[in-house]
Amino acid sequence: MRSERSEPTEGAEGTEGTEDTEGTARQAAGGGRADVATEAFVAHRNLLFTVAYEMLGSAADAEDVLQETWLRWAGVDLGTVREHRAYLVRITTRQALSRLRTLGRRKESYVGPWLPEPLLTAPDVAEDVELADSVSMAMLLVMETLTPTERAVFVLREVFDLGYDEIAEAVDKSPAAVRQVAHRARAHVAERRPREIVSPAETRDALDAFRRATETGDVRKLLDILAPDVVFLGDGGGIKQAVLRPVVGAEKVARLLTAAGGRTTAASLRPAQVNACPALILRLDGAIDTVLAVRIDDGLITGLYAVRNPEKLSHMRRETVLRR
Repeated sequence: MRSERSEPTEGAEGTEGTEDTEGTARQAAGGGRADVATEAFVAHRNLLFTVAYEMLGSAADAEDVLQETWLRWAGVDLGTVREHRAYLVRITTRQALSRLRTLGRRKESYVGPWLPEPLLTAPDVAEDVELADSVSMAMLLVMETLTPTERAVFVLREVFDLGYDEIAEAVDKSPAAVRQVAHRARAHVAERRPREIVSPAETRDALDAFRRATETGDVRKLLDILAPDVVFLGDGGGIKQAVLRPVVGAEKVARLLTAAGGRTTAASLRPAQVNACPALILRLDGAIDTVLAVRIDDGLITGLYAVRNPEKLSHMRRETVLRR
């Protein structure tokens, strides 16, 4: 059954671009005078950002999609709209689909592995287990293997529980075709997603052990927490130094981590809530250098995702509110 929970109006917390989008909306409404269109957009903004982010894996692109959504929403005759939330989700989905295809072309020329843009998330996001799983770095990488339409259908159906008729309108397909796409996407994700949803406590324990071993350079303890087939991915975007190809295998990853740890000074590795999951933030001289997210299967770390591209770290300055 579709969730009917209402979306809170944006407050002091929110995504980095919240003020820009809401400011544009209120100016269009007439010098700060709230109207029905503005109130509806602001009330559902966190939901719309979450839809766009899950489809794109990029907070910056999701913010652009919200700007485009507002421009189209502001020109809609609301007398013809039955449900504001559904209509807004439809506009956002269509804009995100267009952006997703453009993003795919950009990724082809990206230097080294492309990783999703990390978000510093509010604690309450982790309490919604399904939402937390859907925005985790590991799941976003799995969704990267879907086609744009499969990704849109999967997000709207599996995460937001929209009906097939609603999704069909958003992706310009028949409900029957959407059912087939949903089945195909669901099977594709099931083959590649983490084998089980790991509790935050288990993730924190694994990260604590990983952090201690990394800081002390204890290769044996690193090997104890790393799965034999662990994969390390680094995203520097051609701006910061990072591995240009995946590093596979516990011994290779352990050597990479201990060598990197030995070269850094004035560094601190601290836990944080990133994409609704425990993660680590490496700071050099007080500035964020790397966000390190993990994937855990059967108690061992099977994936390490190090985001160093400074263009992807702006949303680590304040918490981002995500909603379903």
